[in-house]
Amino acid sequence: MTVLPQDQARILVEALPHMQQYDEEIVVVKYGGHAMGDEGAAKSFARDIVLMEQTAINPVVVHGGGPQIGDMLKRLGIKSEFADGLRITDKATVEIVEMVLAGSINKQIVGFINAAGGRAIGLSGKDGNMVTARKITRTMVDPGSNIEKVIDLGFVGEPEKVDTTVLTQILGRELIPVLAPVATSADGATYNVNADTFAGAIAGALKAKRLLLLTDVPGVLDKGKQLIKELSVDDARRLIADGTISGGMIPKVETCMYALEAGVEAVAILDGRQEHAVLIELLTDAGAGTLMHR
Repeated sequence: MTVLPQDQARILVEALPHMQQYDEEIVVVKYGGHAMGDEGAAKSFARDIVLMEQTAINPVVVHGGGPQIGDMLKRLGIKSEFADGLRITDKATVEIVEMVLAGSINKQIVGFINAAGGRAIGLSGKDGNMVTARKITRTMVDPGSNIEKVIDLGFVGEPEKVDTTVLTQILGRELIPVLAPVATSADGATYNVNADTFAGAIAGALKAKRLLLLTDVPGVLDKGKQLIKELSVDDARRLIADGTISGGMIPKVETCMYALEAGVEAVAILDGRQEHAVLIELLTDAGAGTLMHR
């Protein structure tokens, strides 16, 4: 399809005020889901991130990798145990998690961004003591006895402290940090951290202008399965309470609320499978997904 010069000019004029709004600002992008497993989509995402950096936005990419971890564990014959739908990460598993997240996936994303003309640097939460994690546990109700019991998830953690020293040295120097959600505890143990939670902690510590959570759904949906374009924190709490926001969307929305309370100006949940979703959200009047604000 040929785009007329007049249309190209109109698009640039529409994008200009948005570019000015984000000039030299930090935008944290959590990248994951099915879009990550498709090479064409991954390369398109990398080009979008490079364009962001070239328009004077400071992007920080945080990536997940659940499906890839599962595939590697299967190839190595390591059987995963689950409790209440959550993978129990023992010592053998956390070594594979770190290898896949901070190794193959991280360097693949770095490679795609560099091939698109950027200068990416692959890091994990361990580098420069960027993220210190603490062990988390979950509780579940035993269906037989109806007694609540604590689940030990092994080496699964949540951010306890974020040190932005390394990131502040990188940002603003035409470098793009790509972060794997692996962290160290205060006693030196390695922990796997949920990528959404990790991204929220990084965005909050950096006081980012925006946190973008790329998912496999269009955003937050109402009870009629229609997209909710905008939400306040109070709206989100009400929709969780009445069951409109449920299942896997609850922890994503809770991450958004945490990031907003930590100082992020606004957070968007959007469909990472949509081509150029990040650019549509940041640089067009229409936006994409659900925007949450204080």
